[in-house]
Amino acid sequence: MSPLVDRAGILALVPHQGPMCLWDDVIDWNARGIRLRARNHIDPGHPLRARDRVHAVALCEYGAQAMAVHGGLLAQAQEGRAAAGVLVALREVELHVERIDDLPGAIEGEAELVAASEASQQYVFRLFHEGRLLAQGRAAAMLGPA
Repeated sequence: MSPLVDRAGILALVPHQGPMCLWDDVIDWNARGIRLRARNHIDPGHPLRARDRVHAVALCEYGAQAMAVHGGLLAQAQEGRAAAGVLVALREVELHVERIDDLPGAIEGEAELVAASEASQQYVFRLFHEGRLLAQGRAAAMLGPA
């Protein structure tokens, strides 16, 4: 599947730069949600690697960044720029693996917008590897001035 937005396009949308930008491409998106793909979880230089592994809790950051990319795309579609956001809550997080650095191939993620205002956003996120659910949860971000 060809990406709708490549890594350069993602980097133009989010504050996460260099290796801390975790997503490689957007494979689908609309006003309600987004699907993305990443291949960096096996990189020995992964910014969230600790004790020679990338623990599954890092998938929460993938989920949060999916929110940021979606917000950036929504703002871009209205010829604007997304407001800066700060992750303030993770809820109902379920991790179904211990680590992700040993998974071959791409990780896919999806985030669905469940509530939004000028001051905050809430999403549900899910991360998969080869169709297997790796993690899921809910995340909330407070938004500041653009």
